[in-house]
Amino acid sequence: MGPLVISSSFLWYLSFVLSAAVRVVHVQANYGWLNAHATFYGANQNPTTLGGACGYDDTFHAGFGVNTAAVSTMLFRDGEVCGACYQVMCDFRADPKWCLISRGVTVTATNFCPPNNHGGWCDPPYHHFDMSMPAFFRIARQGNEGIVPVLYRRVTCKRRGGVRFTLKGQSNFNMVMISNVGGSGDVKAVWIRGSRSGAWLPMHRNWGANWQSSADLRNQRLSFKMTLVDGKTLVFLNVVPSTWSFGQTFSSKSQFF
Repeated sequence: MGPLVISSSFLWYLSFVLSAAVRVVHVQANYGWLNAHATFYGANQNPTTLGGACGYDDTFHAGFGVNTAAVSTMLFRDGEVCGACYQVMCDFRADPKWCLISRGVTVTATNFCPPNNHGGWCDPPYHHFDMSMPAFFRIARQGNEGIVPVLYRRVTCKRRGGVRFTLKGQSNFNMVMISNVGGSGDVKAVWIRGSRSGAWLPMHRNWGANWQSSADLRNQRLSFKMTLVDGKTLVFLNVVPSTWSFGQTFSSKSQFF
């Protein structure tokens, strides 16, 4: 038998098939994931205070810890995304120099990354995460230029304890900051009911995670009904006692899963 001769055309075909197979595997591996980029907050900023445009006073008090992120206009949706969870993974295939091979990190959206309207990463139509430094360096090597390509997807928020209600405002202006929300994490609609008011009264998003009502519900037990963006609804009966005062936080026994 003579030596095996492989034509150049066959080698080209084999290379084409293998390349296509690699692309298919990559697409399948990224199924459900979307492309974005990530940066990190300044090193001197305390990550517990990065509630920003969502209005969380302290990300630990809100139940989110230090793994938080400000998100770009395309993700923020005028504050509706506040409290939502994302799994973010550095795209090692796109940037093997600075990306760590890991399962990624789950971050909570707690702030808004404002556009500069000059082609910045937070300008539309980019999807961008400006992450807390502890979260960012779980997916990227230290010493990089501060921006890496990432893959991300929405995931269920897993919270300890129940949903929390922080009472703000004054007199007949009630504003409630809602935090530590599990499930999809992002709140679509809220209703409030006083123990003497009878009917459920719709609340309106004031900004971020803060919801308001103009009803005077002082000296009444307060109940809440909440619907998330994914459609799940829970009722929190008498979660606030009639002795409440502005500035207090009350934790319910109920949680979204």
